[in-house]
Amino acid sequence: MARVPRKRQGGNPKEEGDDATGVPPESAEESPATPESHYEQFSSPALAAEPEKDVREDRPVRVYADGIYDLFHFGHARALEQAKKSFPNTYLLVGCCNDEITHMYKGKTVMTESERYESLRHCKWVDEVIPDAPWVITQEFLDKHKIDFVAHDALPYADASGAGKDVYEFVKSVGKFKETKRTDGISTSDIIMRILKDYNEYVKRNLARGNTRKDLGVSYVKEKQLRVNMELTKLREKVRHSKKSCKQQQRPLGSITRSGWRMQIAGLQDFLRSLRKDVISCKLPLKTEFRRD
Repeated sequence: MARVPRKRQGGNPKEEGDDATGVPPESAEESPATPESHYEQFSSPALAAEPEKDVREDRPVRVYADGIYDLFHFGHARALEQAKKSFPNTYLLVGCCNDEITHMYKGKTVMTESERYESLRHCKWVDEVIPDAPWVITQEFLDKHKIDFVAHDALPYADASGAGKDVYEFVKSVGKFKETKRTDGISTSDIIMRILKDYNEYVKRNLARGNTRKDLGVSYVKEKQLRVNMELTKLREKVRHSKKSCKQQQRPLGSITRSGWRMQIAGLQDFLRSLRKDVISCKLPLKTEFRRD
């Protein structure tokens, strides 16, 4: 009996809505919630799904991705999206290292392990989260979770544990490594650097909201310095507003009434008294004399 050839995937007649290549467009569930144009300045192109010889077609391909995922951002999400779409039928497992092993080999994190696990559970590309993931993947771990492939970018990731030069060295050697592309312009380190760059502004904002210096981890002197800067900023804005108001009313500053000037001077004197008190409490020298007309 002649062998009947198996139908090729996508060989059905072209349906309404298909493009010229005969491949139906992605469903609304698979498309990112944010427009692609929003990421054009950051993103690397996603990898297309490729067939593998050892992949069985009667079950989902179990792909594993791991990381720290601190301050979970869209760069993490796009890497997981690529891993999820590396095969037509993928079950994505994501491992996340706990605080103990992360602090030992990489350093302190902003988020706790529980917060990082929960962030991953709310990513739509993730099918299963594996807490307490190992720093280096072993054959025993692959067998335990029935992992077919491990997805990560191709750059060598230094093995701080001393087991080897690259934490993915073993996976690459056995042919189970699936490359993804990094998203340029965004990383956890980059976000932390942005915060540190504008550190004083964030502290002043939170002081103005009622947080104490102990809540923010700043010293007494630092708090006073920032509060003085805040008052000086308010004073500059007040003077700028007065100038703008006079300009709009088309009258010179000298046309302000004597009582108006006295109110301005009284406000300035109150501020300087407060400033002097703060500086003296900080044990910093300040020579200021107040004279009354």
